[in-house]
Amino acid sequence: MMYHSPSHFVPVMELFSFSSSTATMCVLSVIVAVVPLWAMKMLNTLWLRPKRLEKLLRAQGLRGDPYSLSLSTSNINHAPQNNLQSQSFVVSDDVAPRLSLPANNTVAKYGKNSFFWEHTTPKVIITDPNQIKEVFNNIHDFQKPKITGIAKFLINGLVTYEGDKWVQHRNIIKPAFHLAKLKNMLPAFSQSCHDVIREWMEMLSSDGKCEIDVFPFLRNLTRDVISRTAFGSSYVEGKKIFQLLKIQGHLVMTAKYKNTPILRHLPTPTKMKMKAVDKQMKILIGDMIKKREKTMKNGESNNEDLLGMLLESNQREMQGSGNSKSNGMTIDEVIGECKLFYLAGQETTSSLLVWTLIMLSRYHEWQTRAREEVLHVFGKQNPNFDGLSQLKITTMILYEVLRLYPPTDFIHRTLQKDVELGNLSLPIGVKVTLPIIVHHQDADIWGNDAKEFKPERFSEGVAKATKGKVVFYPFGWGPRICIGQNYVLLEAKVALSLLLQNFSFELSPVYVHSPTVMLSLQPKHGAPLILQKL
Repeated sequence: MMYHSPSHFVPVMELFSFSSSTATMCVLSVIVAVVPLWAMKMLNTLWLRPKRLEKLLRAQGLRGDPYSLSLSTSNINHAPQNNLQSQSFVVSDDVAPRLSLPANNTVAKYGKNSFFWEHTTPKVIITDPNQIKEVFNNIHDFQKPKITGIAKFLINGLVTYEGDKWVQHRNIIKPAFHLAKLKNMLPAFSQSCHDVIREWMEMLSSDGKCEIDVFPFLRNLTRDVISRTAFGSSYVEGKKIFQLLKIQGHLVMTAKYKNTPILRHLPTPTKMKMKAVDKQMKILIGDMIKKREKTMKNGESNNEDLLGMLLESNQREMQGSGNSKSNGMTIDEVIGECKLFYLAGQETTSSLLVWTLIMLSRYHEWQTRAREEVLHVFGKQNPNFDGLSQLKITTMILYEVLRLYPPTDFIHRTLQKDVELGNLSLPIGVKVTLPIIVHHQDADIWGNDAKEFKPERFSEGVAKATKGKVVFYPFGWGPRICIGQNYVLLEAKVALSLLLQNFSFELSPVYVHSPTVMLSLQPKHGAPLILQKL
């Protein structure tokens, strides 16, 4: 055997050493090249671009806080509402100052022609009715912001889509919300209301009175209604889904750093819990869909509820497109729409009902007028579809409540390109905000009594009250107006009619008027009312 001395391996070791050194130099070269580019990108994102956009906006007469680096890392747009919210208030319908929201605060500080910051993005506040109309109508240039972070687990379905996908989904869903279909849901509305009335009757004392926080009952009422009308099941059967939605809603509203760049992408405990809850919900709703699809195949389908109508409409869409699944909703998309039914179906209506009962408890003359109208049209019978259209005073009251206490407080839109909006030239990278409460309580639009509860302003309808301008939009406006607005108003009319037939209402002495924004505009401390059986 030939022996090789270590010297024979020197060239190999030198080669290895050279290769290692070369690799290290390559890595260092890449770092040296990339770091300046990254630094320039961050400089542009965090400073140069925001300051450039700010300069363009100020040149057009818009005012707002100057941009600073602290804004880029703050949670300004979802900051906790100030400590005024936890205090007892004199009951007043001037809602905007109580909410301490960025858009409302900015208008109060700088006037209507203003903007505020969401991290590195300026948001221009739109208050001119013609510009509002253009934003709503031009859905291609002004699109809804993308749902990011953990909120995307909660908010799914139609409201999150744009372009062809939005058109497709809306066309599939629209038949379920035709008035002819909603008419068939009135018995479900009445049944759920009678369940609540029965509970309240059992709580009455010997004098026919009781004090109740009505808000939890109204939430259960609207949950029961959406369970019956969407899935043909009672609230008891759908209770688990609502419990999961409640958990998701709480996680979204209380999560820290949910809108802070970089940090919001980390796998936080909150995000992991959100994913776990979302998985459970998908399994529950998915099982409901599979059972319904099985009955449809067996020719046993009941298409009178929203789920049945949705699946039937989706099936027609797919068959009309050569049975290509790309032309219909996937199972995950159907689940997303079902979650939206559950969330929006109960959240919006419960908000409207609770504020209506609070207002009627404060303004007894309107409570009396509404009750007289209901008794005149229905007597003590369940509301019927034709009679609901005759409730002029009730409709006026609901519109005025929606004006003062809309379910949501603002509407945001993102620009897809540079846009001319009236006298404004808005560059891409800017967002626009429509502050609903500011518009709904603007004295220049509604008069000096804009912050007062006066349903008579709607005595000749919305068009007359608004002088034909787009200044009243509790459900949005234009092509993307809420597809379920008729559902919400019909349910509210039925519920209000039945409650007025059975009880009178007045505010409890312990009631604290403190509107707060959670998933919708809600009474932070509940709605304790004194009920009197009629």
